[in-house]
Amino acid sequence: MMEQRILDIADQLLLIEQELKVQGWWSDATPSAEALASVEPFAVDRMSFEQWLQWIFLPRMKLILEHGHPLPSASGILVMAETVFVDRPEQSRELRRLLATFDQLIAPSA
Repeated sequence: MMEQRILDIADQLLLIEQELKVQGWWSDATPSAEALASVEPFAVDRMSFEQWLQWIFLPRMKLILEHGHPLPSASGILVMAETVFVDRPEQSRELRRLLATFDQLIAPSA
């Protein structure tokens, strides 16, 4: 039986995807191979944070869940989101809330 935490994380990923679409931050255009191959944290040198969420973060997390790979032991996504959306606090409120919940789900329970 799949662990409840895995199911919760999967649900959270779907909510994050849905919110990106609601805000119009979901793109049909795939970033370039160079952008996708970025080694910078959050691919900041090659794509927007929203693109990183869509094209790197969500697919990578889905693969981890589907294949039962170990989960990351920590997530700093909310910190990055707070920085990126500093000028869009209202528009990004729900996405930041969802990312905060994701961070909590990833963090090993104390």
